[in-house]
Amino acid sequence: MKPIKLKDNIYWVGAIDWNIRNFHGYLTQRGTTYNAFLIIDEKITLIDTVKYHLVDEMLERISEIIDPADIDYVISNHVEPDHSGSLPEILAIAKKAAILTTPNGEKGLKAHYKEDWNFQVTKTGEVLNIGKRNLTFVHTPMVHWPDNMVTYLPEEKILFSNDAFGQHIASSERFDDQLPLGIIMEEAQKYYANIVLPFGTQVKKALDALANLELDIIAPSHGIIWRSNLPAILSEYDKWCANITEDKAVIVYDTMWHSTEIIAEKIVSAFENKGYKTRSMGLKDNHISDIMTEVQTAKYICVGSPTLNNNLMPNVASFLTYLRGLAPKNRIGLAFGSYGWSGQSIGQVEQYLKECGFDTLENIRIQYIPDEEQLEKIMDELENKIV
Repeated sequence: MKPIKLKDNIYWVGAIDWNIRNFHGYLTQRGTTYNAFLIIDEKITLIDTVKYHLVDEMLERISEIIDPADIDYVISNHVEPDHSGSLPEILAIAKKAAILTTPNGEKGLKAHYKEDWNFQVTKTGEVLNIGKRNLTFVHTPMVHWPDNMVTYLPEEKILFSNDAFGQHIASSERFDDQLPLGIIMEEAQKYYANIVLPFGTQVKKALDALANLELDIIAPSHGIIWRSNLPAILSEYDKWCANITEDKAVIVYDTMWHSTEIIAEKIVSAFENKGYKTRSMGLKDNHISDIMTEVQTAKYICVGSPTLNNNLMPNVASFLTYLRGLAPKNRIGLAFGSYGWSGQSIGQVEQYLKECGFDTLENIRIQYIPDEEQLEKIMDELENKIV
């Protein structure tokens, strides 16, 4: 359990969660890391901790460098237990340590742990001198909780960026030049789409606040640390928070006897005929978090369900609930499906799409099995509506 050096006297001392596969409903096929950082100076500073069940791994890494009892400051950039879960164990050892956090961070940590620790509440722009170095705090509320902040180390040009720029990747490699960039970017986009997407306005404000910082390293709370591809990830975040979409349609559906699937295939063809990229994603085979990664850049979101017991298929209802929570802006929705004798599901899908704030095209409803004439009509009418 060795620490990994970022720069002289600055170390990654986090933990690797190789086996986690579900993170609040988000499928983490590649696992994750919980990143904590140790700065050795006149005042020894720990930035964040790890999820509670991996505290021994973090303590072993810290103990390779210093006695954990000597920690002077613990900076809590975020309250969630994957960041703060080891605080009780750390503070039981580092009895003199103060916790630096935002006002909402103090409230959240007291609510989570029922402890009246030695809290020092920060302000945006406040500077903490730890010896030869200084730490500057910037509050970034709702990226992605009210308590969030980032910490900047100007002497080393390191931004400890909290959840921004993170990815869920478990790896013994720690830096972005040690793994294929395509994999890291894929996971960074998935992370943004499933965690940060509703807060694009707040992300833009945070990026503006950090725009003038000199950066050699961006060290997020999860995944790979950025040191060689900073322009690439910063450019992607600029695009993602601006809600820029492509000429792309994502077609999401579940099906009972393939009729709704057949309609989905014709919808795909209609978009392809108009020059759109398409992604057809059946809910039996694609996880909702992977679908959201595609939705993030899609202009059209088409959702289909047959009617089951006067209602949606359960997989479709689950996806639409997840979509409504993340609510990407300025999209166009299309509800479609087949039915036997009642057909409520299509209207229910359409209502969900409207609740997401989407403009909607006229829905597509076909009773029983669609014939070729009906399918050709679907294509013709839809092609005329696609802009």
